[in-house]
Amino acid sequence: MGRSERRSDRDRDRDRDRDSYRDRDRRRERSRSRDHYRDDRRGGGGGGGGGGSGRSLKGRQPGGSLRKPHWDLSRLQPFTKDFYVPHPDVANKPQHEVEEYRSSKEITLKGRSIPNPVRTFDEAGFPDYVMKEIRKLGFKEPTAIQAQGWPIALSGRDMVGIAQTGSGKTLSYTLPAIVHINNQSRLARGDGPIALILAPTRELAQQIQQVANDFGASSQIKNTCIFGGAPKGPQARDLERGVEIVIATPGRLIDFLESGKTNLKRCTYLVLDEADRMLDMGFEPQIRKIIEQIRPDRQTLMWSATWPKEVRNLAEEFLKDYIQINVGSLQLSANHNILQIIDVCQEYEKEQKLSTLLKEIMAEKENKSIVFIETKRRVDEITRKMRRDGWPAACIHGDKSQPERDWVLQEFRSGKSPILVATDVAARGLEAQAR
Repeated sequence: MGRSERRSDRDRDRDRDRDSYRDRDRRRERSRSRDHYRDDRRGGGGGGGGGGSGRSLKGRQPGGSLRKPHWDLSRLQPFTKDFYVPHPDVANKPQHEVEEYRSSKEITLKGRSIPNPVRTFDEAGFPDYVMKEIRKLGFKEPTAIQAQGWPIALSGRDMVGIAQTGSGKTLSYTLPAIVHINNQSRLARGDGPIALILAPTRELAQQIQQVANDFGASSQIKNTCIFGGAPKGPQARDLERGVEIVIATPGRLIDFLESGKTNLKRCTYLVLDEADRMLDMGFEPQIRKIIEQIRPDRQTLMWSATWPKEVRNLAEEFLKDYIQINVGSLQLSANHNILQIIDVCQEYEKEQKLSTLLKEIMAEKENKSIVFIETKRRVDEITRKMRRDGWPAACIHGDKSQPERDWVLQEFRSGKSPILVATDVAARGLEAQAR
């Protein structure tokens, strides 16, 4: 064998070793990502100073120490959940006009005794303290999901709402929740929340809390937002003082239920927001454990952007005689209001193409951009390169502490860092208005 052939063999061996190392690094990165999600689902994540529970989670089932209560409906305190009185203009509207409106808004429905949609906020029949906040915020008219969803939610019916992110779902369940709470007896010492809103991520939970703050303040409705990756102390104190609304990610809520910091005996209004995303993230065991702790005659509202079999099964099991609202298609599809451009390229071409694209975007007046990347390590690498090249970029992913994530999102929203590099932690539910 000649010298050149031996060198060629050595080069091939070196290439194989390099590919082997690269594959091993990718496997390790994926493993770290999976471990992070497991910790978050279990309610761990002590970032930001003392959020962890300090006990071993190995082999533990989520909510393993929680026992399902034996619910005797005859002994439970009765509660009211139907507050809807149709506006005369809504009740007397000809059926063909109702169908024309639903068709124009791409609303399809399943279920019995479905109330007519409302066209204006006044027709929804909200109390004055809610209407005052609506007028203050300058909303012109309800979105499609609100127009049809409010009459159903205010009637005390279980419902499934399927609509794309950004369609106004948060107000669809928050305003009826406030009316529901104001018609219940006041919290006593040791009572848990009246309304529970479950969300997949802390960012979405915090946005829901902002809406609850805006509309609940006038009637002194207290709320708290509980999630992993932040200290447990302040969250626990809120729960112990008593709040009417709890907005929570499933893992951290399970932690507080197991430790006895709160309970769900008073909960009569349950919301599952972005149910499809929660199931994608593996939260189904926690969701089931949480629902077990809530009285079965509660009102349940489930919201989702898609309608896969897993979400359908959950609805069939936990919702009773529910009405299903669809706005738009049931299938996951691209938003037709947005120009979608797909560029199929080799891995080594991506960074140069991204640089070229950023030059075009940053030359425009409205230039906020989100760059999604699969792994946390790659997010950090790309962000460093962008900043080295002079781009105003910031990043978030699951390993960032909560204060750091809050700061990055604020910088992005304000426009100080108009480029956000992220894993799928930012895939849904973030509000970032162009300025």
